[in-house]
Amino acid sequence: MIVTLIIVCEVAFWVLLAAGLTARYLLKMPRTGLALLLCEPLLEVLLFTVTAIDLKNGAEPDWKHGLAAVYIGFTVGLGHSMIKWADAQFAHRFAGGPPPVKPPKYGFARAVHEWKVAGRWILAAVVALALLQAAIWYVGSGGETESLRTWQSRMLFVIGINLLIPLGYTVFPKKAPYGYAEKSALPTRDPEHVPDIFVGGTRKDEQ
Repeated sequence: MIVTLIIVCEVAFWVLLAAGLTARYLLKMPRTGLALLLCEPLLEVLLFTVTAIDLKNGAEPDWKHGLAAVYIGFTVGLGHSMIKWADAQFAHRFAGGPPPVKPPKYGFARAVHEWKVAGRWILAAVVALALLQAAIWYVGSGGETESLRTWQSRMLFVIGINLLIPLGYTVFPKKAPYGYAEKSALPTRDPEHVPDIFVGGTRKDEQ
């Protein structure tokens, strides 16, 4: 049931995202679109509640409960940036918004960008670690918690990797080719830009 619910939550995340952006930009219903997007966190609340009830009813904690904790953590850490990325893309393609800005490729700016990306992944891993530890404490010393601790080890690995990558760009910054100038393009890993010319689903210059 837990695995099925995780799949349902993932599908529902993208369905709500698509429905919210469609209502906001194509149907010109910004309030409805916002309401649909605000339903996204309810999916994590539902998954957390069902997982907690399952453990309370005596289920032995296993990899499925650990996966639920990890899914919630990564949705908390990365979900917002995914929504911003989709919003920028949708506004550009269907509402006349500016093209999203591609992250910098070289120098100090690239290092800052990598630290921002790493920060979101680290936040996701930390939230997952906290939920896993809460489950371990809930089960107590007499229960089987090895699978939960295995997930914790994986999250520590994720944190380590996401510290090494930006550190590498900081210590050994990537140099731009001679005469290179940064250009705006579509985003890759770090969609920071959300079109600010839109207010309530309309362009400012049309108001």
